[in-house]
Amino acid sequence: MIYNDTIAAISTAPGVGGIGIIRVSGLDAVEIVDKVFKAASKKTLKEAPSHTIHYGHILNKDGRVIDEVLVMLMKAPKTFTREDVVEINCHGGPVPLEAVLMEVIRNGARLADSGEFTKRAFLNGRIDLAQVEAIMDIIEAKTEVSLSQAVNQLEGKLSKQIKEYQDMLIQIIARIEVSIDYPEYDEDEPLAEDFKDDIRALNDKLKQLLATADTGKMIREGVKTAIVGQPNVGKSSLLNALLEENKAIVTDIPGTTRDIVEAYLNIEGMPFLLLDTAGIRETEDIVEKIGVERSKESIAQADVVLMLIDSSRELDQEEIALMNELKGRQVIFVLNKTDLTPVITQEILKAYTGDQPIVSISAMKQDGLNELRQAMKNFIVNKGISIGQEATISNQRQKQSLVKAIESLDKVGDTIDMGMPEDCIAIDLHDAYGHLGNIVGEALKDEIINELFTRFCLGK
Repeated sequence: MIYNDTIAAISTAPGVGGIGIIRVSGLDAVEIVDKVFKAASKKTLKEAPSHTIHYGHILNKDGRVIDEVLVMLMKAPKTFTREDVVEINCHGGPVPLEAVLMEVIRNGARLADSGEFTKRAFLNGRIDLAQVEAIMDIIEAKTEVSLSQAVNQLEGKLSKQIKEYQDMLIQIIARIEVSIDYPEYDEDEPLAEDFKDDIRALNDKLKQLLATADTGKMIREGVKTAIVGQPNVGKSSLLNALLEENKAIVTDIPGTTRDIVEAYLNIEGMPFLLLDTAGIRETEDIVEKIGVERSKESIAQADVVLMLIDSSRELDQEEIALMNELKGRQVIFVLNKTDLTPVITQEILKAYTGDQPIVSISAMKQDGLNELRQAMKNFIVNKGISIGQEATISNQRQKQSLVKAIESLDKVGDTIDMGMPEDCIAIDLHDAYGHLGNIVGEALKDEIINELFTRFCLGK
């Protein structure tokens, strides 16, 4: 695909920094920058070889110097967008950056839409859609583990795996369609029986890939960890202690937390999204009631729950009821306030918690926090979450496409068992192929593509 216009945008983050970069991409990128750039060598960019850096100044229409710059020249097709790309390295203040950008636009460029550079890379075949999503995941990575997963995907591990599965489908589809077009060469045994095992084996591979979706999502977004319990048991104090900062308001007044407070915690490279929730209790306060409902929603959505219990007082019926509701969930029970005279011990609590882990802490004195972090880490170990060289499904869009591909192959198996004609089998195989293609962006609807690129910043 060839675009007739040239786009430009500031590609570095807003604010003040040592360096700011303006990226220009398109058919006229070199010619436009040549109009505003005066190289110290007196040569134009058009005369220069690709992938070179040039020192000089950006001038306004009156010939006045706007900024002293380094210009990086990259000619098509060996660029991110597969178009001519010029990057102007300015001083990193907003005023010089805006001034240089305006000169570039005044000389023929257009301000880029959000994510338009990456969109051009995708539409020009430089990267596929799974790699596009990996770029955003790299930008938004919370820890080394989430970064590693995103880099694996950007390198094409998922894309190569999907292509391999599509090739397997193509071989089966080709055999079927030859049989449909030339029935006189059919053998007595139905052709479908020949590749029934192949389809089952492929479907098993897709289901193994689908099994990575939940852990891939946790790595990308963080393990959702709801901190729950009755009012004044120390939930906000625990959040602050784990983060080692005063993120949440802490008072002796029950019901201080009315809404969900979110924060990321890094435990040995794995991101945890901590959700400090409102205390769960019966209340007549309308605002607190809303907070309690949101707490219950957080529990339903959480990957793991930290249930805090005040060890200095007896369990009440509401706490026991909550423990019963949490049965079957991944829960770490946390006995807080161990600096006070204990009333509830781990031995007493085990009667209600069964085999679920129990950790004793004092959030105020920050005792027992390492043991709690270890218990949270064990959740990851038990889930088998790790980053290797394998492909991983990392978002809901990819997961939905893979589920549809599996459903189509399940239909193929049913169609063969019912002895249906081979052209019916081919329809479902084509559907499976298309759903796999959607993962990497083949034949995806324009509105879905456009929505994905709006997540990007202006200069990306």
